[in-house]
Amino acid sequence: MTSMQKLYLLVPLAPLFGAIIAGLFCRVIPRWVAHSVTILGVAVALVASWVIFQDVQAGNSFNGALYTWATSGDLKMEIGFQIDKLTVMMMLVVTSVSLMVHLYTIGYMAEDPGYNRFFSYISLFTFSMLMLVMSNNFVQLFFGWEAVGLVSYLLIGFWFKRPTAVYANLKAFLVNRVGDFGFLLGIGLIAAYAGTLNYAEVFAKREELVTMTVAGTDWPLLTAVCIGLFIGAMGKSAQVPLHVWLPDSMEGPTPISALIHAATMVTAGIFMVTRMSPLFELSETALSFVLVIGATTALFMGFLGIIQNDIKRVVAYSTLSQLGYMTVALGVSAYSAAVFHLMTHAFFKALLFLGAGSVIMGMHHDQDMRNMGGLWKYMPITWFTSLLGSLALIGVPFLSGFYSKDSIIEAVHFSTIPGAGYAYFCVVAGVFITAFYSFRMYFRVFHGPENFGKAHDDHSAHGDDHHDDDHHDEHHGLAPGEKPHESPWVVWVPLALLAIPSVFIGYFTVQPMLFGDWFDGVVTVLPEHDVLAKVGEHFHSAAGMAMHGFTALPFWLALGGVVLAWVMYIAMPSLPGRIAPIFRPINVVLENKYYFDRFNEIVFAGGARLLGRGLWAAGDRTIIDGVLINGSASAVGAFARLARGIQTGYIYRYAFAMVIGVCLLLLWRLGFK
Repeated sequence: MTSMQKLYLLVPLAPLFGAIIAGLFCRVIPRWVAHSVTILGVAVALVASWVIFQDVQAGNSFNGALYTWATSGDLKMEIGFQIDKLTVMMMLVVTSVSLMVHLYTIGYMAEDPGYNRFFSYISLFTFSMLMLVMSNNFVQLFFGWEAVGLVSYLLIGFWFKRPTAVYANLKAFLVNRVGDFGFLLGIGLIAAYAGTLNYAEVFAKREELVTMTVAGTDWPLLTAVCIGLFIGAMGKSAQVPLHVWLPDSMEGPTPISALIHAATMVTAGIFMVTRMSPLFELSETALSFVLVIGATTALFMGFLGIIQNDIKRVVAYSTLSQLGYMTVALGVSAYSAAVFHLMTHAFFKALLFLGAGSVIMGMHHDQDMRNMGGLWKYMPITWFTSLLGSLALIGVPFLSGFYSKDSIIEAVHFSTIPGAGYAYFCVVAGVFITAFYSFRMYFRVFHGPENFGKAHDDHSAHGDDHHDDDHHDEHHGLAPGEKPHESPWVVWVPLALLAIPSVFIGYFTVQPMLFGDWFDGVVTVLPEHDVLAKVGEHFHSAAGMAMHGFTALPFWLALGGVVLAWVMYIAMPSLPGRIAPIFRPINVVLENKYYFDRFNEIVFAGGARLLGRGLWAAGDRTIIDGVLINGSASAVGAFARLARGIQTGYIYRYAFAMVIGVCLLLLWRLGFK
């Protein structure tokens, strides 16, 4: 093993070491040891990732197995790494955002009794995601895929004494199992028809696979494989209709909301489809399916952000919508734009989530925006960094979100994939919706009248973040006369550090990542699908793109959304209440989240209950209890009663039975001869 290969191993193993120390000894080690060892592990992974990035920049890459786990015939199941420019970009994003979240957690979870356990979980989460993005085969990909799902279950239900947290983590776990069923089918088809689980070997056989059909059907094999894999991505990356778990995951502490929604779990599906671009390119049907699902998610999940009053849920629905944008980019073969938006989004969305957590701390754990207002005077650092994150999210020119989001919109405009027209409408309309709900939140939280320090009996949505049930303070929200306060430095420093890439990283990376050779040899795009090449014909520089952005439709739509939010929540705050009755039918649909949860409860949960009752009645009660257990007991009892009738204890009866037996044996013997 070379020194560079040892460095590859160090990246995932350093966070794993921290997770083991903090987890196994969480009851005996002091808090400073738990956060020090986990932060050190992630910091080592970040430094190692940067060294590997420099090595890849110099033209070096790696694709090989480090360990063979099992062999079945010609099929090998290995642990191996594929280190290229896509991998190192993901490694840097995951480790840098994770490090900020670790630092932030020191202040945010300071009063929580599960402090050490939480650090163990988030470090283990980082290890799982790194194993996923560094894999060079489907076995390791599936290991990382399931590991991030398992740890997310632990983190969403971190406060396991709350029924809502238990419900949320079970919901996330079960919905992701639905997606994983399709994911496993896709991997199984690859193993069956390609005879290998190594990425490079599968891609080398793609021209052969494209001519095949699924046995017993006329379904094109690659279409079935790609749709199966994408169903897995729908679960992890929360695409309609498998999105329902993500808003409820807000039951977990805010730091993990930032980690799940910004740089790790929800981006796994986007990364996976990008890595599988050689397969997806050969199935226009699969691309169209991806495109329509992503467009629907981008627009309709944005609508749900408009009606939320919980500050964290607004940001959560924003995540759903932005994941839809990334998925749309995948559907039009703009894979580079998808992962570019993944990168920029990771920083400004982590900033928004951690900013929301800082507000919650300043508001004494109250998450209801109706109880806020005017916080900019009391929390200036949180206010300014949240403003930068919001501007990046809505795509203001020169900020990072502008470069990635506008590139996606332009790419969809040039696409000929079926469904591109519908997708273009969704992503353009989504710009206005995003700006409106983002600045609705911003104005209600940081500007307008001060609504804190009052009795809010009419608001049932007080936040309950930040404490275990056994360690709640007696009330949530500020007491009368109490004022908000800026968070401690260990909380606002990560906000300031995340604000830097949220503003600048798009400007400095748009040219190499989208219009340069960054993804050459990593992402495969057929010439007829290469929409980014058409977008690149109009690109001259990052500054020129931003200046042109001020004249483009998305900018004016975003500006319109901001102005409308200002009118409704600052200039005329009574307006929303006056127009609400007009839009009452629409509001009911939005409040019920398009009835997805209700449908799942009736069809899937109700069907599962009926199936369970049927299996209990027929299987458990009738077969197991009635036949196997009670039936066997009855048979033994009947045999015992028969034997008891024969075993009387009288000698003459035994002698008579022996004589009869001898006679029968003689007759049988004579008859046999």
